Amino acid sequence: MMSNRFLVRQLTWLFLCLATAVAMWSVMHHKEATLEIRSTQSGVTTPDGFFVWHHLNAHGIAFKSITPHKNALLIKFDSPQQSSAAKAVLLRSLPQGYVIAQDDNDNFTDRLISRLKPETHHLG
Repeated sequence: MMSNRFLVRQLTWLFLCLATAVAMWSVMHHKEATLEIRSTQSGVTTPDGFFVWHHLNAHGIAFKSITPHKNALLIKFDSPQQSSAAKAVLLRSLPQGYVIAQDDNDNFTDRLISRLKPETHHLG
């Protein structure tokens, strides 16, 4: 009876260690990228998400999401290569007066924390 408990306890620890290793490996190999489009002048509005979607789609650039956030437009990509291609397209497509910032999220700690923390939702 005692050996069965010991075996179950050992298998549980082994499973937890394996799950942690798989989660860490997943975070290390997943490089999400984000573009942020902001206006450089007051009075200029953020570009429409449909406009951005249309231009990216016309050039065959896949993206995960387009989200308005604090007077900016955030575009998430699966890879830094997609983000770079999108930045080049948007620099040609958008009129003057916008800044396109690229975040490749190469920092392991930032990726781990962004995966672990819950998404925040704001109402109003």
